[in-house]
Amino acid sequence: MTLAATAATAHPGFLSPTGIEIAFVLVGIATLGAALITVTTKQLVHAALWLVVALGGLAVEYLLLTAEFIAWVQVLIYVGSVVVLLLFGLMLTKAPIGHSPDADSGNRWAALGVAVAAAAALVWVVVDAFRTTWIDLDGPAHGSTEATGAFLFRHWVLPFEALSVLLLAALVGAIVLSRKRSKEQS
Repeated sequence: MTLAATAATAHPGFLSPTGIEIAFVLVGIATLGAALITVTTKQLVHAALWLVVALGGLAVEYLLLTAEFIAWVQVLIYVGSVVVLLLFGLMLTKAPIGHSPDADSGNRWAALGVAVAAAAALVWVVVDAFRTTWIDLDGPAHGSTEATGAFLFRHWVLPFEALSVLLLAALVGAIVLSRKRSKEQS
């Protein structure tokens, strides 16, 4: 057996994807579909529930990338906490359950243009930022709990704390809004 034949069997090419790569693409398409439904539906509660599906799909993508810790953090924090807080806020503010006419302002084409421009700018910034980045394969695995924890506590403690304060303020605001409406009705 030649060296080229050994290399071809050890590392399949782009045209021969593995089962994990196929599953990654299929879950990615399902997650993208759920995200699109989240932002296009006119019912707020349905949007929140489709957000659960989109965030759950993202957790499955992390599992397929062998980043189990990040996947469970995704499930616990985003699916378990943020979406529950969002639904709790919707219930406290007495958001309409059915079709919400206020959810459509008629600016769909402008919003689509802004979304495409923002997506293009984000892709450009990420590609430009990581063009010369190399992964150090000698250290701990990048999806491991040790590497992720060290990185999060070194660089991202302040944004996580700011997010928790923002979510607390949103919850307090929802309670205040619901109490004002109940006083006005009585």
